[in-house]
Amino acid sequence: MRVAIPTNNPGGLDAERSEHFGHCDVFTIVELDAEKGVDGVTTIANGGHEAGGCMVPVQLLRDAEVEAIVVGGMGARPMRGFADVGIVVYFADPNSIKSVQEVIDGFAANRLPVMHADQVCKGSGNCHH
Repeated sequence: MRVAIPTNNPGGLDAERSEHFGHCDVFTIVELDAEKGVDGVTTIANGGHEAGGCMVPVQLLRDAEVEAIVVGGMGARPMRGFADVGIVVYFADPNSIKSVQEVIDGFAANRLPVMHADQVCKGSGNCHH
């Protein structure tokens, strides 16, 4: 399974998660194997976040054949976009899970919940996504 985590530069397992998936520097893509665990790590530079830019990561990650993304929050529009392209959105509390490695540990242990539409950011400016 290919899992994306919005990350600050330079990305990788030891990198800090980005507080806003649409503005992250890179996406760290972790290839997980049920038997081997982490089977590969790559990064993909994020695209721009101009008007409509919250959909740029959706297309970028779809093209990279990502199957899941783990975020600390997200707006309704990209949440629908990820659902439309078959990428499952998982939630990991950014206050307690700070690194990519911690995200992957939680994901592999099935401790991260799927994010639901009632959890999306409402645009009030106080939501980290």
